[in-house]
Amino acid sequence: MNLTSSFVLLGFSDLHYNHVALFSTILVIYTLTWISNLLLISSIMISPQLHTPMYFFLGNLSVVDIFFSTVTVPKLLSCILHGRTSISFLGCFLQMFFFMFFGTTDSLLLSVMAIDRYLAICFPLYYTLMMNDKVMFILSCSCWLVGAPHSLLHTYNVSQLSYCEDRLIPHYLCDVTPLIKLSCSSTTFTEIFIYTEGSMIVSIPFLFVVISYVLIGRAIVKMKTRSSRSKAFSSCSSHLMVICLFYGTVIFIYFRPPSNYSSQYDRMVSMAYTIITPMLNAFIYSLRNQDVKQALRKLIIQCFPIF
Repeated sequence: MNLTSSFVLLGFSDLHYNHVALFSTILVIYTLTWISNLLLISSIMISPQLHTPMYFFLGNLSVVDIFFSTVTVPKLLSCILHGRTSISFLGCFLQMFFFMFFGTTDSLLLSVMAIDRYLAICFPLYYTLMMNDKVMFILSCSCWLVGAPHSLLHTYNVSQLSYCEDRLIPHYLCDVTPLIKLSCSSTTFTEIFIYTEGSMIVSIPFLFVVISYVLIGRAIVKMKTRSSRSKAFSSCSSHLMVICLFYGTVIFIYFRPPSNYSSQYDRMVSMAYTIITPMLNAFIYSLRNQDVKQALRKLIIQCFPIF
């Protein structure tokens, strides 16, 4: 396979659906993703009360969500408009790299945010000392940097497989599983590597999330007053909802027996975490957090004084 070769993304051309309705819905969601996340980032930047570790990581998450959806949605919209859409060999694996890179960064940021909540709730007196600017910067940079070699290794391994004349990808993006299924060479080593290393890069952050919230739960139960428990739970509830949305769909897609693979179901579920979740993250944090809502009001008043 050379760089001038190409694949064909099937998209949803094998399914019966209302093209106009689906295109319009996804375009609206994509537009809301940009607007909601940009508003959240702007609110965090201009509001001194949001200059805390939690909102610093949340701002990083919003940046990742914008890029994560941008990697896939434009090509998906093209597939809906034109049916089967060609994508070059280079373009396909570039999309795979950035898709995995931003997805991994998203996962790592969610785990760091869980650790941040654990420190804030379980060690409130030492929180500012432990989560200082230097630690914050190192943790956020680590989330961005770790995803790059992971994504590069997976992309390189899959790109080295041999692909025959049938280059029809039953998906709207160049993902690992459909491309492995498409290969006409031995994929044993690639699959072992992907499931071993890939499991680690997802399961380790997820383990940190689980452990953090088990310890947070124990700390909340031990709190003496109802108001303290309510305040502690409130600071975690938005993050828990985002975690359930993200990891629930990722585990369904990538951690199930190969015999259960279904391109139709994969396409539907993939839409949840590539299109819907990046939009919902900003809304969940904005609508369930009084500090963010106040910052948003302030931002809107500054931009539109008439209101």
